[in-house]
Amino acid sequence: MKNIDSPTLKRSLTLVHVVFFGLAFMAPKTFFATYGVAVHSTNGMMPTAYAIALVAMLFTAYSYVQLVKAFPTAGAAYTFTQKSISPHIGFIVGWTIIIDYMFSPMISALIVGISLKAYFPSIPIVVWIILFIAVITTVNILGIKLAAKLNIYMLLLQILLFVLFFILSIKGLLEGKGAGTLFSTVPFYDPGVSVPTLLSVVPILCFSFLGFDAVTTLSEETKNPKKTLPKAIYLVTLIGGFLFITGSYFAQLIFPEFQSFKDPESAYLEIAIYVGGSLFVSFFIAVGLTSTTASAVASGTSASRILYAMGRENVLPKKLFGYVSPKYHTPVLNILLIGAVALSALFINLTTAVSFVSFGALFAFFFVNLSVIAHYFFRERKRSFKGTVQYLIIPLIGAALIGLFFIKLDQHSLLLGGAWLFIGFIYLLNLTKMFRQPPPELTFEEAQ
Repeated sequence: MKNIDSPTLKRSLTLVHVVFFGLAFMAPKTFFATYGVAVHSTNGMMPTAYAIALVAMLFTAYSYVQLVKAFPTAGAAYTFTQKSISPHIGFIVGWTIIIDYMFSPMISALIVGISLKAYFPSIPIVVWIILFIAVITTVNILGIKLAAKLNIYMLLLQILLFVLFFILSIKGLLEGKGAGTLFSTVPFYDPGVSVPTLLSVVPILCFSFLGFDAVTTLSEETKNPKKTLPKAIYLVTLIGGFLFITGSYFAQLIFPEFQSFKDPESAYLEIAIYVGGSLFVSFFIAVGLTSTTASAVASGTSASRILYAMGRENVLPKKLFGYVSPKYHTPVLNILLIGAVALSALFINLTTAVSFVSFGALFAFFFVNLSVIAHYFFRERKRSFKGTVQYLIIPLIGAALIGLFFIKLDQHSLLLGGAWLFIGFIYLLNLTKMFRQPPPELTFEEAQ
């Protein structure tokens, strides 16, 4: 029996906290940083690519909503798959999704280090990376409420950036800049772009929506999670989709000659100085630093909760991963471990980290869709006409879309992700004595 005096996660988050947390994890401002490269791949059809990604993510978000109602516990995709399909597959999904959250703070640290090194060339990049990780780790240790409040302020700056960009773009278009019109179908359709080419870019854009997965890791720290989290999942997905689609639409109109970017990786700076001058560029860069901080706080929080869920169940060593600080009510040891992993920014390049994240996200999304079918359609036998639509057809469409995107991942992503998956499989064999016993499993009552 669970000791009622043992430290637990504290329910303190409202709908606003959770929505802002999910959006902060998305770091909407990073849309601008990737725009230059992505717009070339779609030949300007970024709004359409984002719209396709949004539709696909809404199907998966629907599956998350159904499962969070049934299992309002920490662990997200890991818990959903474990409870719905099997503990073994749940472990593999949990093992795979870990890489998304574990490497996200490292990516943020690397981006911040590169940016600040450019401004202060005399200070080594290692100083900025270590300082950044120390700050993020401290914030996450001090408590989820502090992290959530910090994310709200940082996210508001990102939203302000989008609003200013929209206003300046509209002003410029009305003055004859760029396409010289507010309404055009060009950003949405180009007869020269094939469907396979467009679909090959969508998997990359899907990762921008990972914030709705992140909010489900806060189930045990959210007030009334069965009502709050479904609303948050849809709001995070729709708000993110609106910002990405609208942002890419105006970026395409105000700067239609995207082929002329001097450097696709820094194309957003060319757009920013074109629409708002040097002052707007300075604001752009400053908000970029806050967005990476907010994303690192959010991803570090989510990673620590997933590790906590697996540690509490003895899937991972409980003394380390299942520990919660009596003082702060946070999984301190997990947070410190994530900080240590983030230090890999000192020697791992961005391409390797992104490859891991790509594989892990789609792998988890695919099994979450299947988990809805397994839990409701087969286990709960909800097979009326309405039940068939809700718990078989809709999640099946979601799984099919994610499966399509998964097979379109590049070989680098499949190779690195597959290697991590293989390591997890070997660990599972050892944990279960060659599948002769199931991995440790948490009962739903214990999670409450």
